[in-house]
Amino acid sequence: MSKSCCSEAGQMPTGEAINMASLVDYASGSVVSRTLVKNDAGTITLFAFDIGQGLSEHSAPFDAIVYILEGQAELIIGGETVKTTTGQLVIMPADVPHAVKAPGRFKMLLTMLRAK
Repeated sequence: MSKSCCSEAGQMPTGEAINMASLVDYASGSVVSRTLVKNDAGTITLFAFDIGQGLSEHSAPFDAIVYILEGQAELIIGGETVKTTTGQLVIMPADVPHAVKAPGRFKMLLTMLRAK
């Protein structure tokens, strides 16, 4: 029996293993995102960045956890560059400006934690 990845509400199924990188595809010249979970506690979103793409500097009022699923990324956090590669995790603190750059194609899982 085959199960779908996500329910219509975008929630992930519980109690099963999922290949996260396969849930979002690259698109030429684009950043593709797919929200997997969104609730009062936060969000979990997958991103696929094509080479040369990125997210401009911004800040968020809560901590963000970036996990690199494949490839390499550059995160600029508070003016400092953090180079990351597959399997690495970086915590971006709340209210600190940050940006994302793709020196090559990469995929990341972004978990935003909302404080109560």
